[in-house]
Amino acid sequence: MRAFFSSRFRDLAELIVGYGLILAVIWTQGNEQRALYWAAFAWIAASAWLRRNQTRPIGLGLHGLLRSLWIIPAAVGLFLLGIWIADRLHTLHQLYGPLPVILHVAEYSLWALMQQFILQVYVLLRLLRLGLRRAPAIAVSALLFAIAHIPNPVLVPAVLIWTAICCWLYLRYRNLYPLAVAHALLGMCLAFSVPNAMNHHMRVGLGYLRYGHRNRPGLELTDR
Repeated sequence: MRAFFSSRFRDLAELIVGYGLILAVIWTQGNEQRALYWAAFAWIAASAWLRRNQTRPIGLGLHGLLRSLWIIPAAVGLFLLGIWIADRLHTLHQLYGPLPVILHVAEYSLWALMQQFILQVYVLLRLLRLGLRRAPAIAVSALLFAIAHIPNPVLVPAVLIWTAICCWLYLRYRNLYPLAVAHALLGMCLAFSVPNAMNHHMRVGLGYLRYGHRNRPGLELTDR
């Protein structure tokens, strides 16, 4: 019994610290932001590694991959639909920054995989181990990730819906790769089709509020 409560306390502490560090990164800038970014990365990576035996299958192998591959063509269809709608509304535009499109896609795909790992493995599975049933755990995960995208009026509702869907899919298939590809496709669709005046180049937190101002050098925190 003591070990049970000790394990739950550890899950809760790791979740609070990890999520707190993520919020701190989002709402700071400059050198403080860089230091907090690497602190968050180290904390999440180390605590996830130490608890790896409690999260298998973690989603980075072949388990459930074939059964979940249908997610990718479904995401492609939504991507093409979004682009078509944006074309009809005349809101299509180039991606922000000097990188070629292929590098944008590769960079964002890796970032999408990292986000899915944090959402599913680090947050969702911990909430389940804390005793939440499936539906409440999914709802809390979606709410936490939506809060992390405040004050972006496009990403907050989009993340809330997408997070709930992909949490359900992850619990069914336990594979992160199709979810990461779908995340990348849908994120790039938003980046191409939603006017920058509205989503501020997909920025979140302090970066969204300071859009258009000259910031101190720091990380360019966006969701693309």
